[in-house]
Amino acid sequence: MKNLKVVRAVVASLAILFLSAAPAFGQQPPPKDLPQSISFSGSGVAAGLGMGLALIGAGLGLGRIGAAALDSMARQPEVAPRVQTAMIIIAAMLEGATLAAVALSFVVGLNSRF
Repeated sequence: MKNLKVVRAVVASLAILFLSAAPAFGQQPPPKDLPQSISFSGSGVAAGLGMGLALIGAGLGLGRIGAAALDSMARQPEVAPRVQTAMIIIAAMLEGATLAAVALSFVVGLNSRF
């Protein structure tokens, strides 16, 4: 039953994604006085998806870090300062990787031609 819910959620997400991405693929032709060229805005769509996935992954990772740290602090309160320091270092590294992924996706999205 749980797998069926996951499959339905994934199918619904993909349907919404493809329906919302349709305007990116339906471009009007350029005017007659401009040179004719065909461009594909798939890199812009990919950049948007990359940013979203990077931020979702960072949110999930930070949640897991916080939950594990609080769980270990509750089990052994005497090691709480060391756990908190390690948690902050790991969270900072995760945020750095997320920022790099979002910046790279932004650069790819800006370089896409419409």
